[in-house]
Amino acid sequence: MKAGSLKDRIHIQRKTGGKDDWGTPLSEAWEDITAQRLAANVRHRSGLGAIKADAEVSIVRASIRIRRRTDVDAGMRVVFMFTLYDIEAVLPGETREYIDLVCKQIKGIQQ
Repeated sequence: MKAGSLKDRIHIQRKTGGKDDWGTPLSEAWEDITAQRLAANVRHRSGLGAIKADAEVSIVRASIRIRRRTDVDAGMRVVFMFTLYDIEAVLPGETREYIDLVCKQIKGIQQ
């Protein structure tokens, strides 16, 4: 992997939750899996306009390459430049140096 190919900085977040002292479920929240931002290469692959639930939305697909980690999985999300991307799949790279995150951003629907 070339040294300058990971020029973007991202945060990866996972859902947190749990129960309070009374056993009541807490509202969902998100927490960063690392304290520092991660080096990444963010590439937007396609965009699509659609109508879902009688509302116009745009769907943006992205591929995000990061150095290999074992604590990232589908269901987490990426924060890149104040934009949220849902991780749909984690694909191994051609070598053991990196992994590719298949992500989707949906604009127009409250998440």
